[in-house]
Amino acid sequence: MEAGIHIGTKLRVIDMRRFIYRTRNDGLYVLDLRKVDERIRMAGKLLAKFDPKDIIVVASRTYSSAAANNFAQATGCGVVAGRFIPGRFTNVARDDFLEPKILIVCDPKGEHQAVVEAGKIGIPTVGLCDTDNFTSFIDWVVPCNNKGRRSLSLIFWLFAREMAIANGKISSYEDFKPTLEEFEMQEAEKPAAVPAAGAVSAAAESVIENATAPAAPSDKAAPEAPDDDDKDEAADDSDDGPEHQAGASVQPPTDEEKKAAADKKEKKAPARKKASAPKKEEPKAEKKAE
Repeated sequence: MEAGIHIGTKLRVIDMRRFIYRTRNDGLYVLDLRKVDERIRMAGKLLAKFDPKDIIVVASRTYSSAAANNFAQATGCGVVAGRFIPGRFTNVARDDFLEPKILIVCDPKGEHQAVVEAGKIGIPTVGLCDTDNFTSFIDWVVPCNNKGRRSLSLIFWLFAREMAIANGKISSYEDFKPTLEEFEMQEAEKPAAVPAAGAVSAAAESVIENATAPAAPSDKAAPEAPDDDDKDEAADDSDDGPEHQAGASVQPPTDEEKKAAADKKEKKAPARKKASAPKKEEPKAEKKAE
């Protein structure tokens, strides 16, 4: 009652006259809840006789496609969401050709093409029909409000529950785990799945293994750090001059070498003094007395 599954429209066609209970003061037609409940239960038992892979749900509207997708996740059937392209059931040359054994349509008016193709090739069709829907080519009519979000979610939730109990997956209605609130949620509203505690992705494991793996041995031996004694010896060698570096032995200079070095030094000294001596200023000429 709260989902408004029994509330119809202000239009009534002759095909749906037998399912209408009364007319409200505002002009809306009210469906018979007993017939609605009976038809939903029978539809669930009918769907349970088929393999879920052979069941296709055609849902052209946003609310119906959301409920149909949740129904597909719970049962394993297929869904054709959005506009139904002509030839999906009749043109075998198409890449997206489908050959279901039973069809569910959420709105026979908006999904008329799917209903006609299924009727031509003999596919049994279960139709969710409102008070303004014609029932041509519909094999099993489920009278309901096929426009409301909560109403569609409730219908598909009841379908899934009836299929589960008919197939023996559950022994009672209380054992059915999916909730009605989950069927009402769209994909964008569903919370993201939280990974189990301690679960690590393969990428994270590879990163951890690479970080903790020992370094590969190198062919070249690493240079050893010098000891303190070696550092002191190196410092002494640098202070003693070139004759003590690298342990080289140098012979003392001869008298001729000392004399040549002294003459060379004397030649360079005057040139340096000459270059460094400041220039003398020339005296200015005195002005002649007038």
